[in-house]
Amino acid sequence: MPATIVEFQHGAHLISTDPGRVDVAEVHRYLSNESYWAAGRALDVQRRAIVHSHLVIGAYTPPGEQVGFARMVTDLATFAWLADVYVLPAARGAGLGVAMVQAIVEHPDVADLTWQFLATRDAHGLYEKFGYTALGEPSRWMHRHRA
Repeated sequence: MPATIVEFQHGAHLISTDPGRVDVAEVHRYLSNESYWAAGRALDVQRRAIVHSHLVIGAYTPPGEQVGFARMVTDLATFAWLADVYVLPAARGAGLGVAMVQAIVEHPDVADLTWQFLATRDAHGLYEKFGYTALGEPSRWMHRHRA
């Protein structure tokens, strides 16, 4: 089932969960070249990640250029994983990151899920505003990582 599309203006920018607006090439360019978490990610991997995420959100300039992105992977029943959140450096400082995160974590398809997760190296303060906390019992959690 497709996600409910949510759109609103944030200053001059459009915030939208419409997957048809996502500029996959731009998202890939930023994530593979400028992010620490997805450096070197292949375009086909990025495309699959977007297609198979239940929710995507973007921030767009009035001409429609993408300046921010995030995605949410979920089973729509028990958990969701927030990933690939960014705002281009030139667009930072206008609250776009906060607006996107608020819209995606409070989206009607995921707002009531028991668990929402994410991983971050440097944006703890942003996510704490939306109720994210460090794992209470990290010894219970495991992960499998393939380089």
